[in-house]
Amino acid sequence: MKSRTRTFEAWARRLFKCFACLVVLFTCTAVPALAASNEPLTVVSNLSDFIFSLIRAIGLILLGFGILQVGLSFKSHDPSRRANGMLTVAGGIVVVFTKEILNLITGSAGV
Repeated sequence: MKSRTRTFEAWARRLFKCFACLVVLFTCTAVPALAASNEPLTVVSNLSDFIFSLIRAIGLILLGFGILQVGLSFKSHDPSRRANGMLTVAGGIVVVFTKEILNLITGSAGV
């Protein structure tokens, strides 16, 4: 029983030492991030454009998957799969045009 406890204690010490080394490493190598421009609105705008481009990519994937489902449903004559494919296509279209839909709702044209 003692050997088992000793091995667990040695393992716990080793784990703590590794954790402490990682904390010291992350603390010592921290580099402050300096902004490229002085205007925070440009940074927010760039981040917004990046997020909307990611959302558009996800929407295009959904759109492609929906078209694939509809095509395969015509081949297998499965009406439930066809309905699911149509819903996926419609959802993909909505997700692709999310930014434009939000601009129409809020009334902001250039954002």
